[in-house]
Formats: sequence, C-alpha cells, structure tokens
Amino acid sequence: MELPEDYKRGFKEFLGIKVDLSFHPLIPREETEYWVKEAIKEIEEGSQCLDLFAGSGCIGLAVLKNINNSFCDFGDIEEGFLKGIEKSAEENKIDEKRFNLIKTDVFSNINKKYDYILSNPPYVAEKRIDEVGEDVKEFEPSVALYGGEDGMEYIEKFLTEATEYLREKGVVYMEFDPEQKDTIEEIVVNRYSKSEFFKDEFDKYRFLRLEK
Repeated sequence: MELPEDYKRGFKEFLGIKVDLSFHPLIPREETEYWVKEAIKEIEEGSQCLDLFAGSGCIGLAVLKNINNSFCDFGDIEEGFLKGIEKSAEENKIDEKRFNLIKTDVFSNINKKYDYILSNPPYVAEKRIDEVGEDVKEFEPSVALYGGEDGMEYIEKFLTEATEYLREKGVVYMEFDPEQKDTIEEIVVNRYSKSEFFKDEFDKYRFLRLEK
C-alpha cells in the first residue's frame, strides 16, 4: 500500500495556509475545512482561542492566519504533532508571540479561559473500524482517529469539562460523527446556554456550536 499523496508532498493546503505533515498527523479533511471557515466568520480580532486535540494544527493556524491579533493555544498529547505545528507557523510567517504549544491530555495542562475552543477530537468508534479506509488505518495516526468503543470517550470528557475553560459567553466548535448527534445532545442540553448542530457540505450532521 502506498503512502498517501499528502504525506509524500509533506503538506496540505487549508484555508489559505500550508499545513506541515512531516510528523504525520491526521491529514486535514474538507469537512473540517468547511466548519472552520464558518467559525472564522464569527471570531473577532483579538480573540483568545484554544485548538484542542490539535493534531496538524490546521484549525488554530487558520484562525491565526485569518483573524488579526488573535491568539491561539494548541493542545495535543503528541509532542511530534506540536513540533509540526511550530514548523507550520514558521512557514506561514505567524509570529511566535501569537501562539503557545501545550502537551496535554484533554484539559489536563490547560489553565486559562478562552473566547473560543475549537476541536476535532478522535471520534471514530472502534466498532466501526471496518468502515475506515485501508490507507487511513495503515498510515494515519490511530491516536487521532479512535475514540473508544462508541467513539465518545474523548468527546464526553471534552464536552463535560469545556465550560470550565470558557470565558463568559465563550463558544465551543466541535466536529463529530453524524451517528453521535443524539448522544451528544443529551450531554450538552443542561451544560450550555445554547447548542446548535450543523450539517457539512455532504448534508450530514458534522459539527456543533455551543455557548456558555
């Protein structure tokens, strides 16, 4: 089986930035690009943001590139992925004073509050592993893909803890598997003042917006 073209090339274009893939994070997907583009429309200049389960850092890097004076913390458990984000920031001429790299297991090393938390957590259910493409299973990082038996392991922890790390009226954007929508609704219904679910460009429920 051949290495995916994006890994061979060493980078992926994502909302006007060149995302480094030399440390083999999850390759950014068009579904993710779709909702990040929507999120960027509402993020104001000077916002404090967190890209959690950052992987390639494509989400936070897009924010930094497109929103003036914004600041972003990138959180991930894999040191290699954080090094890749640093490389991407340098290549895209993003000032190092505008971001911070944090090695963290979900929120374990996060200690401030944000205007926006943006996240694409591992959400593939292990019971649906057969539906994952062979090249993805072979070459892309399992740590960025699988979220336990039903795919909810990291999502549940993330959604129950995120309110503690949001400023007043702070907002969460998160990607998920369409099959998880009902379960997620049960988790967020009494935790957030507002919750909205949105479809991607393929007409599947793919991301949510939550307000503290």
